[in-house]
Amino acid sequence: MFELDTVILIVDDMNTMRRMLRRSLTQIGFSQFIEASDGVDAWAALNQPDARIGVVFSDWNMPRQNGIDLLKRVRADEKFRELPFIMVTAEFEAHQVREAIHAGASNYIGKPFGLETLRDRLSQVYAKTRVVLE
Repeated sequence: MFELDTVILIVDDMNTMRRMLRRSLTQIGFSQFIEASDGVDAWAALNQPDARIGVVFSDWNMPRQNGIDLLKRVRADEKFRELPFIMVTAEFEAHQVREAIHAGASNYIGKPFGLETLRDRLSQVYAKTRVVLE
């Protein structure tokens, strides 16, 4: 179950994008963030003994390990199988959206996005866990 004190993992190779997403999530009410610049660093963050990550926002195109491969790795691990994972990417052709959903993405946000789109996608994910954003 989620609360606004949920720790959010933001994965994007562009610092500007991580900052923008963090700012938007802060406007919604979240305040705890961990950032990673690619899937390798994100996987390490997820596996920290004290990590309490409650949702992942990940870009698709990144060096070392991209977002879709990170998603597949997360879904293959029993302890992360139910972790909400939202793709936030400029890759939004129909076949890519299908691939992400098939791999287990909880939701999908195309770049650029507005605050209302972010809030809507989060609400959809939260509705599945019976939490409502105010």
